[in-house]
Amino acid sequence: MANDTAVEMFVGGLVLDPNTQAPVIVLKDESGDICLPIWIGIAEATSIASAIKQVSMARPLTHDLMYDVFVELGIKVERIVITELKDSTYFAELVLAHGDKAIILDSRPSDAIALALRATAPIYVMQQVLDQAKMSFSAAFSGISGSAKPEESSEEGAEENKEGSGKPDFKNIDKDKWTELLADLDPDDFKFKM
Repeated sequence: MANDTAVEMFVGGLVLDPNTQAPVIVLKDESGDICLPIWIGIAEATSIASAIKQVSMARPLTHDLMYDVFVELGIKVERIVITELKDSTYFAELVLAHGDKAIILDSRPSDAIALALRATAPIYVMQQVLDQAKMSFSAAFSGISGSAKPEESSEEGAEENKEGSGKPDFKNIDKDKWTELLADLDPDDFKFKM
């Protein structure tokens, strides 16, 4: 691995892809100069939006339940790391601590981010992932296929979410418009009835 450094990122907001109407979570670095959009499913977007807005549900969502289980078992969410971009799919690790034992679990980025928001844990993205994503997006803007697509779908709700069902079409989006869209992100941009 040539570059094993990681950049701390923050949730810049949730938006809908104008072509596919799929939810997109956008991570930004502290300066706001680096943005990483990741296509996710509706259920995960709802969970992330409820954490951002600090909305209390009558019954716990899956990520609320998982976080509550961690708390009850004395497990701390230390951080999440988006580790890889492979075949247009992002991969992440959930780094947990139980006493003096570190536990690293494979995770979809959307699930890891939903848990990180609940635990106020930091979100990191490996520099190599940012470099790969930058190359993929610039290739898409120049008319070459290869943009990053949504994460792979879980079996549960796969028919409903269609997460990972195709690549977003950046070929028809004006580069300046996309840059402006990313710069003006706000959690309120993502409107979803709960």
